[in-house]
Amino acid sequence: MAPKTSNHPDSKEEVGQRRAGPRPSNEDRLAGLTQQLQTLLENAISTPGRWHMLLDTSATLWRYSGGNIALLMAQMEGRGQQQPLLVAGFREWERHSRNVLKGEHALWVLAPRTATKNTEANPKADAKPTPDISKQGSGGTKEADRRQIVGWRAQSVFDVSQTEGQPIYIPRPMVDVESSPMGLWSSLVTFAQNQGFTVEQSMSQYGLSSGYTDFAGRKIQVGAWLDQEQRVAVLAHELGHVCLHGPDDKLGKLYGSGLDHRGLAEVEAESVAYTVLRAHGIDRSAQSGSYLAGWADQILAVEQSSLSGPVAAKKSVSRLEIARSTLARVTSACRSILEITQPHNLGGKPASAGVAVAYERGDLTGPVAGHQTPDTAPKIDAS
Repeated sequence: MAPKTSNHPDSKEEVGQRRAGPRPSNEDRLAGLTQQLQTLLENAISTPGRWHMLLDTSATLWRYSGGNIALLMAQMEGRGQQQPLLVAGFREWERHSRNVLKGEHALWVLAPRTATKNTEANPKADAKPTPDISKQGSGGTKEADRRQIVGWRAQSVFDVSQTEGQPIYIPRPMVDVESSPMGLWSSLVTFAQNQGFTVEQSMSQYGLSSGYTDFAGRKIQVGAWLDQEQRVAVLAHELGHVCLHGPDDKLGKLYGSGLDHRGLAEVEAESVAYTVLRAHGIDRSAQSGSYLAGWADQILAVEQSSLSGPVAAKKSVSRLEIARSTLARVTSACRSILEITQPHNLGGKPASAGVAVAYERGDLTGPVAGHQTPDTAPKIDAS
C-alpha cells in the first residue's frame, strides 16, 4: 500500500505549525513552479546580469538540474535569504542527525515520477518516493536504466540554514583569482580523454586562437603561450564545446546552439568554463564578461532567425525555450565535468562525516543552524 501523504519521506512542508488552508494539489504546485521558472528565465534575458547569478548558484549546486537550481535560487531570494549551500529532504537531514527548525517553510523542486519501462504508469508506481534529486544525473544504474519518467511532482527540500543538530561540513567559499587549484588541469585532461579527445599545448593551432577543438581529429589544442590559469580556463571552454557542440548535437541545432549560431555556442561553452572554474574557486568574471554579457542578445538573434527562416527548414522557437535549453545544457555539461574534477564544494549535497574529513577547506555548522566556529567563513543566517 502506498504511504499516506503526511508520511512521505520529504513531504513536511512546514515544521511545527498547522497549515491555515488546504494543501495545494501536486498539479497546482507544479503549475506554480513552472511559472516561477519561466519568470526567472525571462528576467535573465531582459537583465543579463541574472545569467551570471544563475551560473554562480550553479557552481555551488552543480549536482542539481538547471531548472531546480533556478527554482532554489528564486525561492531563497524571495525570502530575502542568501543562496542555498546544502539542500536535502526532511528525512535526508534526519539521516545526517539534523532536524528542520520549527516553523521553517520548505523549498520546492521538481522531481520525476517513474515507472518500469514497457509498462503503463500506475498510481502505485507514481506514489513511490524517487531517489534524492541531488543524485540525479550523477551516473546511471541498472535500476535507473529499467525505469522511465512518466510525469513530474513537486518535492519539498530544505537548506542547511533551515536546520539544526549535529555539526555538518559546509564548504567555505574559495575564490582565488591568482592561481588554479592543484591538479585541475590534469583532471580536465582526464575528462577530455574519457570523451575520446587528446589535449595538446601548441604554438600553432588553428587561427592562432587560444583554443581549438577538432571533432574530426578528436583533438583539443590549447595555446602554449598562455599562463597556467589561462590554459585551464581555455581547456574548460573547449570541453564545453566537446560536451555540447559535436556533429551529433541535434538539440543544439534545433535551439540554435550549433554552427548556424556560433555566438550562442560560444556563450554556452564559456558558461560551462565559468561555472566549472567557479566551483573550483577561480573567479573568471572579468575574463568571461564579454562572452556572458551578450548571452541575451544571442538568444534574441536565434529567435529572430527562427522566425524569419524557411518554415520547412526551421522550427520556430521562443526565447524562453532557447533560454531553458541553454540552462539545461550548460548545467548538464558542468555536472559531467565536475563529477570528474571533484571540487571541494560538494555540489549542494550534504557530505557524510567520512567525506567531510577528506576536505581541507570547510566549516562545521551546528548544533544550532547558523552557528559557526570562530574564525571561519561567513555566518549562515537561519532566519
